[in-house]
Amino acid sequence: MIQITKQLAIFLENKPGVLAKVCGDLAKNSINILALTVSDTIDHTVLRMIVDKTDKAIHLLESTGAIVIEREVLLLDLPNKPGALEKIASYLSAKKQNIEYIYCSANPKQKNGSLVIRTSNVKKSYELLKQCKID
Repeated sequence: MIQITKQLAIFLENKPGVLAKVCGDLAKNSINILALTVSDTIDHTVLRMIVDKTDKAIHLLESTGAIVIEREVLLLDLPNKPGALEKIASYLSAKKQNIEYIYCSANPKQKNGSLVIRTSNVKKSYELLKQCKID
C-alpha cells in the first residue's frame, strides 16, 4: 500500500512535559497518532506526525499557540526485511527524486513496517513508487 497523506509539523518548546501535553490533548479529543518523529534543537522541538483527524488536530494545536505546518508525505507499507529501504532509496535516486526526510517503524515480528517519506516532489514520487516492486 502507498498513499499520499497529510503530515503535521509542530514547533514546540524543548522542555519536559511538552510532548506529554500534546499527546494528552490529542487523546482527549479522540485523535489517534499514526506516525511520529521528534527532532530537537537547542531551544525548540519539531514534532512531525500523521494523525487520523488532521483538520481537528490542526485546530486544537493552533488553539494552544503552537505553530503547525501541514505538508503532504508518502505513507507506505514496506516489507520488514533487509534491503527494502535501500531499494526504495535507490529507486527514487535513479528517478532523480530527492528524499528530504524519512522515518519508519516495524516490530521485528511484523511482516511489514510503515514508512513515511517526504520527497522534493511528492506527487511524482507517488506515481513512480506505484510502479516499484518490492518483495
